[in-house]
Amino acid sequence: MKAKKYVDLLLEIVVCTLLVVLVLNVLWQVISRFVIGQPSPYTDELAGFLLIWVGLLGSAYAAGKKQHLAITLLSTKLKAENQIRVQVLVNCLIVLFAVFVMVVGGVNLTYLTLYLNQISSALKIPIGLIYMVIPISGLLIIFYAVEDIFVILKTRTISSNTHNS
Repeated sequence: MKAKKYVDLLLEIVVCTLLVVLVLNVLWQVISRFVIGQPSPYTDELAGFLLIWVGLLGSAYAAGKKQHLAITLLSTKLKAENQIRVQVLVNCLIVLFAVFVMVVGGVNLTYLTLYLNQISSALKIPIGLIYMVIPISGLLIIFYAVEDIFVILKTRTISSNTHNS
């Protein structure tokens, strides 16, 4: 699917960029604390926020690349047609989880924190902007799961890069 390649590339760029900023931020935190002796008041909070974004967007990317944890002990013992059914069912359950927990729950959390005007203590930015990554990651996971369902049903085979655990 052509759209998947573009989403993968965009996520690679965003996650790598955020990771570089995170590393530079932590490096500056160490330098300002131990070398200069004047710890920066912003670096600790920024590192936490960047870690949240890298973690959630990275998990969506891993789900899209089939690099996530998968317990296939029982499904590998099934006939090929039943393996396909199980994989479609698993993807449907992933979609349901992502819709209700990540998208609906994440939107509600984001809205609530924005409505209550919760502001981060050091950076003075709305906490809702940080929480916004939850529904964004949920939408990405839904995209990848639905795309996988279409591929499975079209080819009648399970994705080749599914890993056994």
